[in-house]
Amino acid sequence: MEQTHTRTGFTVHRIRQLSDSAYVLRFDRNGLAFAPGQYLSVGPAGDINMREYSVYSSPGDDYLEILVKEVEGGYVSKRLRALAPGDAVAVDGPFGFFTVDEDWRDHRFVFIATGTGISPFHDFVRSYPEIDYQVLHGIRDLSERYEHETFDPQRYVSCISRSHDGDYHGRVTDYLREHPVDTEARYYLCGNCDMIYEAFDVLQDAGVPHNQLFAEVYF
Repeated sequence: MEQTHTRTGFTVHRIRQLSDSAYVLRFDRNGLAFAPGQYLSVGPAGDINMREYSVYSSPGDDYLEILVKEVEGGYVSKRLRALAPGDAVAVDGPFGFFTVDEDWRDHRFVFIATGTGISPFHDFVRSYPEIDYQVLHGIRDLSERYEHETFDPQRYVSCISRSHDGDYHGRVTDYLREHPVDTEARYYLCGNCDMIYEAFDVLQDAGVPHNQLFAEVYF
């Protein structure tokens, strides 16, 4: 995938609020090509500050979307949330190799995420509607499921740490320890580094080969 330099001229279409702190920012695509699972650096136009966000929309859309969580004390996430339709954003990318091989039909996939780490999996499922997958989503409460209706309800498991709502009470790593691990599947992990390191240990201890583990770390 060819990478680009920072470009302006991307205009905000709208902001879709998903929770008190999370939102989807939609803006012009301007012909930008990307592979599902890649990320962009995005920031307000005219500002040197940019942050990396996995692409939430799919290559078949005529716009770009990113899933953003407003971080307490954060700069870019607050500035992006304050944008209005017609405002401009700066975009750099696409970047990254957190992508699915062309032979994806030959494999089963387990997508493991925490919080907004679910973003690239929205892209995967919309881009490859026939993919054989399961999603394990580690969140604090139901408000963080972030348009979970994108996924087949039989394939999506919300692992909720702060309440007994949802599908499973506990962290995604607890779920992995308590349920059979498919050692033939390919595992894609996206989210905070602590979850990823712990999940890698659980999966490798269960016999999953290292070359079937892929990660995108959100620090």
